[in-house]
Amino acid sequence: MATSVRPDLEEVFRREYQRVVGVAARVLGSRDQAEDVAQEVFLSFGRSSVPAGEAGGWLSVAAAHTALNVIRSGRRRTSREETVAAAGDAVVPDVADAVLTNEDRSRVRAALAALPRTQAVALVLRHSGLSYAEVAAALDLSPGSIGTTVRRAESALRKELNRHASSD
Repeated sequence: MATSVRPDLEEVFRREYQRVVGVAARVLGSRDQAEDVAQEVFLSFGRSSVPAGEAGGWLSVAAAHTALNVIRSGRRRTSREETVAAAGDAVVPDVADAVLTNEDRSRVRAALAALPRTQAVALVLRHSGLSYAEVAAALDLSPGSIGTTVRRAESALRKELNRHASSD
């Protein structure tokens, strides 16, 4: 059974690609992985019946969800191994700083993945540059509730980070 490509896919792709990659990169910390996520998200969009006018919000949420799923599924191991192998040839000014920075990022990503899905996505979208109104539209929430959702997500993220820090 052949499926047709949406006639608006190219236009939406050109308009939204950078935002989708940006949202995924904010979650994953890797442009390469973010581009893989973007490919998956646009393939899903191509099969969807989402109206083009709602594409921006739908794609942003899909990018955040997909990137969080990448973290949760543990598929990042291969990428980390490749990064470590590639870094073996690079000169790192201060290895201790690099290790601490990577550990901090890993902790934040793990804590983010532990948050309730709506909070995690709202936090990622807001910190990816979307306005409260855009986050509300993307998550189908009232604009007045986004500030509270983001603050609760930040608080939950801090608690999760503290929980991880105290268990180390």
